[in-house]
Amino acid sequence: MSQIAAKRCPWPGTDPLYIAYHDEEWGVPERDGHALYEKLVLDGFQAGLSWITILRKRDAFRRAFDAFDPEKIARYTPKKVERLMGDAGIVRNRLKIEGAILSARAFLDMEETGDGFAAFLWDFTGGKPIVNRYKTIKQIPAETALSRAISKELKSRGFKFCGPTIVYAFMQATGMVNDHLIACPRHAACEKLGR
Repeated sequence: MSQIAAKRCPWPGTDPLYIAYHDEEWGVPERDGHALYEKLVLDGFQAGLSWITILRKRDAFRRAFDAFDPEKIARYTPKKVERLMGDAGIVRNRLKIEGAILSARAFLDMEETGDGFAAFLWDFTGGKPIVNRYKTIKQIPAETALSRAISKELKSRGFKFCGPTIVYAFMQATGMVNDHLIACPRHAACEKLGR
């Protein structure tokens, strides 16, 4: 067993796709607004499901949702929603699909008013990741006061499927918070990337 495998956060288990996601993406600070929009929408689709389910469907989601281009998604018609409802490659949930469209419109509103989505989000952390030092998975919260504040602000701007738990998972995934366990080699790597 490699050193990274011995100390890696336990949640990816032995699934190669999940391990690659943990080792290459999760916790890496993301500052691109479109990438952040995609991740927030996918985290919204995860509600009630496991992240590995969404990860396995991510390529199909990207194809179905025009590479998560907010300008295209904001213009989706009821006919497009029906096509998406018929796409077996994605999670076919009408409220979540319609939520992605409304969130795209909210994203564009923010961009047009000068409040870039990435800058808006990173302002909550002072522009740099919050570095936690948890030793066990049980110590990691499902939500925090900060995720509740971000959720409230996102909802007030028209975003959907962005409750405090979804927002905290989003913050972890996009490196706004570093919740790799302290023994995991990715903790130090992500902390360095956040500087």
